[in-house]
This record gives sequence, structure tokens and C-alpha cells, in this order.
Amino acid sequence: MYIRTKCLLFILLISFVGYAQNDLKYLKQKPPSITPEVFAPDLISKKTEYEFGSVFNKAATAFYYGVDVGGNTEIRYTELVKNKWTKPKTILSNKKFGFNDPFLSPDEKRLYFISQRSLDGKSAKNDHDIWYVEKIGGKWSEPINAGSNINTKNDEYYISFTENGTMYFSSNKRNSANRGQSFDIYSSKYIDGKFQKAVVLSEAINTKYYEADVFIDPKEKYIIFCANRPEGLGRGDLYISFKNADGTWTKSKNMGDKINTKGHELCPFVSADGKYFFYTSNQDIYWVSTEIIEELRK
Repeated sequence: MYIRTKCLLFILLISFVGYAQNDLKYLKQKPPSITPEVFAPDLISKKTEYEFGSVFNKAATAFYYGVDVGGNTEIRYTELVKNKWTKPKTILSNKKFGFNDPFLSPDEKRLYFISQRSLDGKSAKNDHDIWYVEKIGGKWSEPINAGSNINTKNDEYYISFTENGTMYFSSNKRNSANRGQSFDIYSSKYIDGKFQKAVVLSEAINTKYYEADVFIDPKEKYIIFCANRPEGLGRGDLYISFKNADGTWTKSKNMGDKINTKGHELCPFVSADGKYFFYTSNQDIYWVSTEIIEELRK
């Protein structure tokens, strides 16, 4: 009886610790419903700042996000240490060029982002490239350019990955004369430690209008991105497309007025546990239950 009681107490203790740890995830914020809410108001989403481009690690114990500071962008970071979240600190910043759109590689050993940084790091250039830093000995390396199969003389924006390392991103390289408007979404497979030549996605995703800020489900079940189309509700709306059984994409559709407003919705991200959908709206980061994605699948 004593042994059984001791085992039961041990199981209860483990369960309690598990529940406590779960409560600490996502900056200890109360989980949202199917109605979007501002994420971590006054801690992350501040009235005096413009926050965007957020990503959690798989354990939901580390958070990276972009912030516009006086017209220049920087990347900040906070993590759960000894049951407490650290004060957000800036980890990538430069007075000459910005850093934004952070995203972790599947193994979380690299942090990807975009920047106007020149290759030598001494000045800014006219376009954005995709870069990354590597975690070495607990510290981040100097920025490394993602290479010519990804980057061009035009703009490359936003990054997300499938579980096998294929990168999805956007670029205006097909129409550089109309830099601000004509972005398309591309994918690049990661083979033997190198990104392959990028391939533009089909017309189910890309149109003659603006498509950028892409989040790909790690298993490629769906894709969410920002687009500016005539039927949209605002300056930029979030759209979604689902993968068919034959590997093609369904025609992308607007995510509707539960998500989109007259303003600009961008920077989509879904947590690794599949529970929460994050995005930027009205210069703050919002989150909502992913049940809203399942509603759109019907």
C-alpha cells in the first residue's frame, strides 16, 4: 500500500509540474478563443511601438519578434528561465540597416531574418536579402547570407520552413520595375546543406498582385500569406490555401473579417503545437485559436 501511495503521489507531482510548465509557456498569457486578441499587451505589443514578424520555438519557451524603432527595424528576444520570462532584449540591430521577419530553422540552430545589410556588413543596400545566424556554443554567429539561389538584386521577404527544411519566401524578382507591388511566393528545397534554385508557386497562390509574408505548415497541409487584391478588405489581407491529395494547392481565399480589417494584416505564424495562429494587425501582434483555420477548411 505504501509503495502504491508513493507512486501515485509521484505521478500527481509530475502532472502538476507539467501543468505548471504549460501555464508558463507563451509568456504566461491566457490562451485565446476564436476571437483574435492582442498578444501580451504592454509587454510585447506596446501602444508606442510597431511589432511584427513573431516566432516561438517548438517548446514555446523562447520568443523572437521584430520591432520598428524610429523607422529602423530590430529583432528582440525573450525566453523562459527558471520559471520566469526574461525582459525582452534586442539581439539584432544596426543604425545603418534593419533586421526583421525572424524565423527559426526546423532544428532551431539557425535564426533566419531579412535585412538590407551589405555583404561586408558596413553599409545598407537598396534591397532586402534573407540572412541567418547560427547558434554556436550558446551564442549567435555573425550574419550569413542565404546565398544566390535565394537572394537576388531585388527584394526577398519573410521566411518559413517545412519540417524537411524547404524554405518558403517571397520576392519581387519577376517584376523588379514594380518593386513595391509585384511580389510572388517561392519555395527552395534544402538538399545536402544547400538551398536549391527557388521555384515560383502556382497561380492558385500567385497572381499579378502582391503576395508575400508566407507561412507554410511544416507538413505542407496549408499555406497562409499576405496579399493585396481588389476584393480585399484593407491594405493587405491574409489569405489561405490547402494542399490537395494530388499535391496541388486549392485556390487561395481571403481569411475573412474575423482576421482581416481595413488596415494591414501580415506576418502569419502558427505555433508548433498547432494550437495558435499569430499575425500582425494595427501595428500589434495578435493571436487566435487555430480552430479558425479549420473553419476555413470546410
